[in-house]
Amino acid sequence: MKILIVEDEFKTGDYLKQGLTEAGFVTDLAREGWQGLELAKEGHTTC
Repeated sequence: MKILIVEDEFKTGDYLKQGLTEAGFVTDLAREGWQGLELAKEGHTTC
């Protein structure tokens, strides 16, 4: 399963990404809302 995380707080975003990755999920992390929107529209991993 692929999960898109959109979080502007660096520690929180990194913590979520690390935990979800360790749990076996493929994750993308966007730091800005517009970046998250673009990633969601494209539907592929680029972070």
